[in-house]
Amino acid sequence: MAAKDARASTTPLIERRSIDYIPEAERHGRLFSQFTLWMGANLQITAIVTGALAVVLGGDVFWSLIGLLIGQLLGGGVMALHAAQGPRLGLPQMISSRVQFGVYGAAIPIVLVCLMYLGFTATGTVLSGQALGQLFGVSDSIGILIFASVIVLVTVLGYRVIHFIGRVASVIGVIAFVYLFSRLMSQTDIGALLQIRHFSWSSFLLAVSLAASWQIAFGPYVADYSRYLPSKTSSVKTFLAAGAGSVIGAQVAMILGVFAAAMSNGQFAGHEVAYIVGLGGTGATAALLYFSIAFGKVTISTLNSYGSFMCIATIISGFRGRLEVTRLQRLVFVLVIVGTATLIALLGQHSFLGAFKSFILFLLAFFTPWSAINLVDYYCITRDRYDVPALADPNGRYGRWNPLGISVYVFGVLVQLPFISTKFYTGPLVAALGDVDISWIIGLVLPAALYYVCAKKWHGAIPEHLILPVEQGAAPTTSGLAAQA
Repeated sequence: MAAKDARASTTPLIERRSIDYIPEAERHGRLFSQFTLWMGANLQITAIVTGALAVVLGGDVFWSLIGLLIGQLLGGGVMALHAAQGPRLGLPQMISSRVQFGVYGAAIPIVLVCLMYLGFTATGTVLSGQALGQLFGVSDSIGILIFASVIVLVTVLGYRVIHFIGRVASVIGVIAFVYLFSRLMSQTDIGALLQIRHFSWSSFLLAVSLAASWQIAFGPYVADYSRYLPSKTSSVKTFLAAGAGSVIGAQVAMILGVFAAAMSNGQFAGHEVAYIVGLGGTGATAALLYFSIAFGKVTISTLNSYGSFMCIATIISGFRGRLEVTRLQRLVFVLVIVGTATLIALLGQHSFLGAFKSFILFLLAFFTPWSAINLVDYYCITRDRYDVPALADPNGRYGRWNPLGISVYVFGVLVQLPFISTKFYTGPLVAALGDVDISWIIGLVLPAALYYVCAKKWHGAIPEHLILPVEQGAAPTTSGLAAQA
């Protein structure tokens, strides 16, 4: 424990690493930071809005709460399985996708993941802009610009600051949510709302899908925030710490959203932030709640911006054959990412709620197959026996393109199309299923099964053990000698 603390105290405030491997000498941190980071990332206004959608779009309170919980557990399990890869590999999540897709081929899902992060950052910035606008008495647009400036600063500082913000956000979030729940229970009859039960498969599965998609969306970057943990950190404990923080935080926030929407008499949609703050009071209390909302969004918006930076750097490095990114390049990437998200937020701030629901459900079709392939390969095929140095070499073990991974990924996207139900696109089988969107289930199960069967038969040569880069100043190890071979 003392060694971990010593390493943490000597780690610079501004992160030096980016998408490259984290040497053991630079590993630090505790599992509890995974819990607080993901708790703080979920105790925020966008999660409240997501839970509210289950009621706004036709569900009752009782079955919406059950559906959301089931979705949290299913999606949170997928998310936490990705988190457990971080300490073992010491790599960002999307770099490891080169094992399944090839050094160049990994860019295919990563481009779509980048678009997802841009959308999430933009939608979060809209809500934060509303909160800051009310707090400082300025327009929502000015609030959006203020929030974007904060996100740029925190993202550039990197890993340690992000975890610190997560811890603070957890404390502020718990206090704010306890207060809001106490006010909610004093203003409405919770028992009466729970007694209204009109079960509908379409509304129930919508609630499941909303929560599952919320959790699965963290999969492409969750290992980015566990990769600095010492390599001997228990995978099971990492799974539980990250998963529990995310599931508990999201479910608490979504419960508040469900009750708020149920008692709003149609006043919630379009005035999400003002309505939630109105539950808590006026004056100084309202100002503190606006601050807590904006601060709560700092964590998740920074995760999205940091994840976007990692994805773009991963794409570029794949074609350059190098994993290093300079601090100047990092700053440029972050400015471009946050600038683009801010522009989207400014242009789309007045049509937020419906577009957000369609956005998160539609994007599932593009990253659930990636998640299925990555998890099956890591836990069932290669069993974490990765050749880390080869991940930067287009001519190495994993090659430029992996036809197997890419083919299964394309299949996984296409097989979902008949089952998707969004404003962007509605599949031909949706009506026959009672307007229920089950595409994310298809996108996880079928690609996972197909990849397992095909990879068992046609997978390339797998190392006998995990091969790590030789760490400067360290004595040669079995893994290091293998990397030199």
